[in-house]
Amino acid sequence: MNNNLSTIEKINIPAFQNDLIHWFKEEQRDLPWRKDQDPYKVWVSEIMLQQTRVDTVIPYFHRFLEQFPTLDDLADAEEDQVLKAWEGLGYYSRVRNLHSAVKEVQEKYEGIVPNTPKEIAALKGVGPYTAGAILSIAYGVPEPAVDGNVMRVLSRILLIWEDIAKPSSRKIFEQAVRQLISHEDPSSFNQALMEVGALICTPTSPSCLLCPVREHCLGFHEGAIDELPVKAKKTKQREVQLAAVVLTDQTGKLVIHKRPNKGLLANLWEFPTVEINLVDQNEKKQLPGLFFDTYHITIEPGKLLGKIEHVFSHLIWNIRVYTGKLNGELPEKEDWTSVTLDQMNAYTFPVPYQKIRQLYEMN
Repeated sequence: MNNNLSTIEKINIPAFQNDLIHWFKEEQRDLPWRKDQDPYKVWVSEIMLQQTRVDTVIPYFHRFLEQFPTLDDLADAEEDQVLKAWEGLGYYSRVRNLHSAVKEVQEKYEGIVPNTPKEIAALKGVGPYTAGAILSIAYGVPEPAVDGNVMRVLSRILLIWEDIAKPSSRKIFEQAVRQLISHEDPSSFNQALMEVGALICTPTSPSCLLCPVREHCLGFHEGAIDELPVKAKKTKQREVQLAAVVLTDQTGKLVIHKRPNKGLLANLWEFPTVEINLVDQNEKKQLPGLFFDTYHITIEPGKLLGKIEHVFSHLIWNIRVYTGKLNGELPEKEDWTSVTLDQMNAYTFPVPYQKIRQLYEMN
């Protein structure tokens, strides 16, 4: 175990910094959040990039910045407007936390993103990685920004055999970055480590022959690249069987329901959905009773339109999608409404329900 990071003594740190930063300045991708070092834009991009691929984020980043070009614009926006701008990116707690945090920056710091580790780490949704990324990229503060990419790269370079899936391991990698980081250009250094992880030092089949810091890499020299990083397997995702019904009311409009304000996909809109028991072969017969028990509405299920699978980090939704009719009146509550397909565009639906809408429109 390399808890004391003794392997760093084998690295020529100035040469490592120089090779890494020089490569980054020559080879970095042209990404929209690299156009300037505005801390607000860096912050938005880092939140979007959590658990989401770069090519997915780029169009969202452009649209989000068009709608909320400054921190004050985002702080002043209504939550529904912000959620709609995020629609389809998933992990909605990210944008809710960002929205709360920019309001705090507006009130407490006059709209200027703080530039000290203590102040920035106290903001909602800003963990050690995001704090380090904003401080180093936007403000040139030599703070570590350690994510999965960086842990993978450094575990190979420094032969670190700690399990990167354990939260406690992050401290070891942060300590390593503090010793390696360039104080002259921490912005390029941190971004370069991330870029090497994204483009060269990939999880499988890394391109060692193209790596700008290969000569410094202990894992390469000792033939241990394929064994690193050490990462325990995740527990298996739980599967949930659901039925969603695209209900029409007496006027022919579609019935939609707002999810609770806490928990998975909080405050987003859906077609009414219930958990079903697949042991009972005819789940369609279950639906009227389940809908009455869950929502206190009476429905008449129609035909099965198809099936949708949606994978979350911790569970898998298997959704059977039906048409149906609402018998009686819609509940007189804010979390229920009926809309035309065009009116539906004003409401924020998570990806599984966007898929259900597409399925409905195809039939």
